[in-house]
Amino acid sequence: MIDGPPWLLLAALAAGWVDAVVGGGGLVQLPALLVGLPGASPAQILATNKLASICGTTTSSLTYARRLRPDWGTVLPMAPAAFAGAAAGAACASLLPEDVFRPLVLALLVTVAGYTWRRPDLGTVTLLRHTGRRHTLVAGLVGAGLGFYDGIFGPGTGAFLVLALVTVLGYAFLEASGAAKIANVATNLGALAVFVPQGAPLWRTGLLMGAANVLGGYVGARTAVARGSRFVRAALLVVVAVLVVRLGWDLVRG
Repeated sequence: MIDGPPWLLLAALAAGWVDAVVGGGGLVQLPALLVGLPGASPAQILATNKLASICGTTTSSLTYARRLRPDWGTVLPMAPAAFAGAAAGAACASLLPEDVFRPLVLALLVTVAGYTWRRPDLGTVTLLRHTGRRHTLVAGLVGAGLGFYDGIFGPGTGAFLVLALVTVLGYAFLEASGAAKIANVATNLGALAVFVPQGAPLWRTGLLMGAANVLGGYVGARTAVARGSRFVRAALLVVVAVLVVRLGWDLVRG
């Protein structure tokens, strides 16, 4: 039996679907954990969220890998860098206040969302902007930077990965979503590598929510592959809009 209200499983199912399509499932799952487990510490909430999320992101990344054959020239440098960045971010999570990040993240989100909105053809086809060693370097920097962000703060990391792969590297939204899932598995692993030795995850709750996340991730990945890049772009703009509202509200309230 789950250590919390049963509706946490529905939240994990929805989060898995959102994460698989475009990233940002933490916008559903993390607030649900905060409400459903009021007695848990911040470290337990973050660790349990990562434990549930990695189940769904692993499932969706495998689905994408089978159906889209991601560009390993991007994934291989990005994923290890994302793992290292997330571990570093999780280690620093108790040292740096979240309020430092909110205004910067909000400004970046608004800028990138506006850019994406004004360019409806952006991300419809893959036109890589870098090649060779430069491509490898840029992919690694994207992975390390967003991995650190995921470890220390987290909301919307999957959506940020998709946006970076489209705007910085030149992928179509569908291919970007597939590569982003693999990198997101690495960021979750990196954070858990810090949280698990601390005894932070609530294992029963995290694994039960993880099972629901798996189902949502599987359905979401198949939906994205069937509907294509334009559907992923539309879903991304919705997720980014929700994230902007949430971060904006946090700033006003704080």
